[in-house]
Amino acid sequence: MLRGRAQPTNEVSPIDLPTALRLAGAQNLDVQIARERLVEAKANHRSAVAQFFPWVAPGITYRQHDDKLQDVAGNLIDVHKYSYAPGATVGVQLDLGDAIYKSLAAKQIAHAAGHALEAQRRESVLAAAQGYFELALAQGAVGVAREAVRIAGDYESQLGSAVETGIAFKGDLLRARVQMERNRLTLRRAQEQQRVGAARLAQVLHLDPTVELVASDSELAPLSLIETNAALDPFVQQAIASRPELKQGRALTLAARDAKNGAAFGPLIPSLGAQGFWGGLGGGRQGISDTFGGQQDFVLGASWRIGPGGLFDFGRVRAAESRWKMAELGFDKLRDEVTRQVIEAFTRWQSLGDQLVMARRALAAAEEGLQLAQQRKEYAVGVVLETIQAEQDLTRARLEYLKAVAEFNSAQYLLSKAAGRL
Repeated sequence: MLRGRAQPTNEVSPIDLPTALRLAGAQNLDVQIARERLVEAKANHRSAVAQFFPWVAPGITYRQHDDKLQDVAGNLIDVHKYSYAPGATVGVQLDLGDAIYKSLAAKQIAHAAGHALEAQRRESVLAAAQGYFELALAQGAVGVAREAVRIAGDYESQLGSAVETGIAFKGDLLRARVQMERNRLTLRRAQEQQRVGAARLAQVLHLDPTVELVASDSELAPLSLIETNAALDPFVQQAIASRPELKQGRALTLAARDAKNGAAFGPLIPSLGAQGFWGGLGGGRQGISDTFGGQQDFVLGASWRIGPGGLFDFGRVRAAESRWKMAELGFDKLRDEVTRQVIEAFTRWQSLGDQLVMARRALAAAEEGLQLAQQRKEYAVGVVLETIQAEQDLTRARLEYLKAVAEFNSAQYLLSKAAGRL
């Protein structure tokens, strides 16, 4: 079912909810992109830490000079000489303050990328659950429409026989035929929605969209993921404590704080430089035998930078402080957003639970109403219209019940995700 394989467009593949959720956490493209961002952030952190270690530069240098050269006394003389120096240079040029705070900030950014990956994974799992329920709803709607076509077809046949025997009016037969065609139109639209829902779910799961996914659950039934007497406050508290988006926001705030400290206090720490050369030096004047021997050079230094990018760069410090404060304000805004999401999801879950009960009662009444209408076995104008209306009521009640079940199940996953439980 993967994209790389060519599949016939009429192939059908069943899928259940656990499989959809598992594939969403593994194959979803947004999850894979977030995973690569985490790899990039970790690599940047390793690069920041690597600034504390020396570098090695092996090589060889050759120098040659011909003709005029000024000696120590100031005389110009003709000199023909050369030299070569093979060896290795080990050096460290460390902006210590900058390296310390950059490594701390890079570490927090890597943590933030990890939380972002988890947030994206949960978002993809939620999208897979919602897509699965939409597909199951579309399949259920196709079944309801087929049943409506069957009921209307049976009633049309009965009316046709009654018209032939002269006990029913032909206009009633035409009314039944109109209702039959309406039901067929509804069926065709439901089949369209089922195929579209399958393609959308395949996109979320990164599967071949030409293979039509079919929900393996034959009937859409309400799930019980959340206790019916659950209270709002525990959901809010759990969301504040465990939502990966908030953990990501905290990490980014800490990274901005480390960057601010780096701008304010980093220039106080001196930049250190050290370099050592181990090798040899050879050469001499042309025409004289070559001389070669060992050579070592060492250089140590410490310095402070004053001005832009260093001490007394108040603009840089102020800009870093502003970025830190914006990160803190953004975190507070995100926390308010998470709280709103939990309240909204909780309210929707409660409302859909009540709607599900109402839809179930309406469905039971519609089924009984159609049964009573069919038992009358009369073909008066009022009775025919009543039977057609009863069939319409039953179809509408069935669709509303299926929709209530699908939305109720999706609302439970949405609330679980909003509270950080998914």
